Amino acid sequence: MNDPLYKQIKSLPKEYIVEKLNNYINEDSPSGDPTSDLTIKETKIATSFLVSEDSAIFCGSPIILSLDDFEVELLCNDGDLISPNQKIAIIKGNAKKLLKYERILLNLLQRLVGISTLTKKYADIVKDSQIKILDTRKTTPGLRLFEKYAVCVGGGYNHRLNLSEGLLIKDNHWVASSDDFYKIIREYDQELPIQVEVDRKEQLSYLLEYDIDAILLDNMSPEYAEECVELIRKVNDRVFIEISGGITIDNLSDYIIDGVDGISSGALMHQAQNKKIKLEFE
Repeated sequence: MNDPLYKQIKSLPKEYIVEKLNNYINEDSPSGDPTSDLTIKETKIATSFLVSEDSAIFCGSPIILSLDDFEVELLCNDGDLISPNQKIAIIKGNAKKLLKYERILLNLLQRLVGISTLTKKYADIVKDSQIKILDTRKTTPGLRLFEKYAVCVGGGYNHRLNLSEGLLIKDNHWVASSDDFYKIIREYDQELPIQVEVDRKEQLSYLLEYDIDAILLDNMSPEYAEECVELIRKVNDRVFIEISGGITIDNLSDYIIDGVDGISSGALMHQAQNKKIKLEFE
């Protein structure tokens, strides 16, 4: 099997997390928290527990460990299966500040745990085939790095992080290009990975003459995709073959085809349901 084209998001820089949390704090409490100001003393110290309400694959330890204003103890690791009523972490510190972080922390963790849990279901279906489950750029604006990290935690792999990382020539590029399409590919100097999307077998007869890194078979039936994979592998065993378009948890197994390297699905993000996590004061 061929390796993914792009760097995998297997960690989250602490500086990035802290910056994001500060932005979220400013969004949620731009003029402070008058409820806590009225009801809680400035010096009150509280001990709280993050508790799962669902069965899920945990994701988010780098976020919890970035809470430098608190004493934190993690009780599970990213990738662990967590159960209803299981304690995830202990957080101790100033009660007013803790309440300011509460909803932000829960919203973020619930989203990431939902993605890692759904990704694990996809990855388990293909685990015996060595096919990689890939994410897409169909992410929540402002959360992309977090969400792609959650995909890795769930056993999936990352496609390109952004438009700048590599070339993915899709159908709209074919249509909008004012020059000879294959001339463009032929003269590209390969500074970045280049992948071309095709939706018809006839496109492959020309495409396989050129040095490209990956081919994306888009919106094909399993039978038609298999024909295309066989055609590609007769010519090139190094090009990364990706299948995409309309892939769901229900039809994923139909696309487990010999010679395929990866299957990408935006459903990892847009079909992921947040998992319930709560914060309880002791």
